Amino acid sequence: MPLVKRAVISVDVEQDCPPFLDSMRGVEEGLPRLFAMFAAESVSATFFSTGRIAEHYPERIKDICAGDHELGGHGYSHRRFDHMDDAEARTDLAKTRQALEPFNSRLTSFRAPNLRLPARYVPLLGAHGFHVDSSLAAYKPPFERKTVVANGITRVPVSVTSSVLRLPLPLVKAVLGRVRDPVLFVHPWEFVDMSKTGIRLDCRFNTGEPALANLSAIIGWLKKTGYRFLTLSEFATRGGSVIP
Repeated sequence: MPLVKRAVISVDVEQDCPPFLDSMRGVEEGLPRLFAMFAAESVSATFFSTGRIAEHYPERIKDICAGDHELGGHGYSHRRFDHMDDAEARTDLAKTRQALEPFNSRLTSFRAPNLRLPARYVPLLGAHGFHVDSSLAAYKPPFERKTVVANGITRVPVSVTSSVLRLPLPLVKAVLGRVRDPVLFVHPWEFVDMSKTGIRLDCRFNTGEPALANLSAIIGWLKKTGYRFLTLSEFATRGGSVIP
């Protein structure tokens, strides 16, 4: 029997392209577009939300949970954990859970802002009820490419940075063609036209409708090549690797 090919689509729900902007067009305009596209494609995704977004946009968090998606934590305010001391990290994780848990009592997955979670804070995740972490990346030190277990936490690295998914489709397919069991992530603000914001190029090129069309095409292509889409916690319970 052939091995099942698995993929994850995840969404980091935060303010627009932090720290360059503090607007919320992604939450207000981009998220509904993603919800509609995922529904049309019958894809369940994992949404990592900051606690502050949950406090200010509770209806959006309810939409995530109602759409057969997984809700995960993304810190409280999108402050980087490698800029915190131990007490600040504990407080941030506690506030994140406090803000998100009313929407989903089975909150188990976490992703640190900017994919920066110092190793000394990994045990804190378990202490705050998180058992799956996706704060590693194949393209960032320590360049982890396979799911690992550390301090009782299953750590699932992301495969490529989100801006790669906005490149021309032949390039995207060439990159993902080398990846096994891809774990992808995007941001809601990428599905709003950011071309006139003046922020750095990787945050504004091919944003808005081109980004949505690209992601839909990528999902369709992965389906045709035999991939099944899982939430991050489902992926973690089955193991998984990023690059052979």
